[in-house]
Amino acid sequence: MKKIGFLNFGHWSEAPGSQVRTASDALLQSIDLSVAAEELGADGAYFRVHHFARQLASPFPLLAAIGAKTSRIEIGTGVIDMR
Repeated sequence: MKKIGFLNFGHWSEAPGSQVRTASDALLQSIDLSVAAEELGADGAYFRVHHFARQLASPFPLLAAIGAKTSRIEIGTGVIDMR
């Protein structure tokens, strides 16, 4: 049996036209993406974490929030880069 999931890089930018303008947007959209992926039948949701950059930086609160809203999808970190 094959499984399918995704790796989210969690970038955000204040640039004009960006749909992810703040860290809050990145977190909320990551939760929404995980819920939607589970509804579509995906097996995994993984998040790249990059401290000191405009990317997701706190994996455990994010994973806890996703876990509270999903029931089947596997969640975790793909990379934790602490420079």
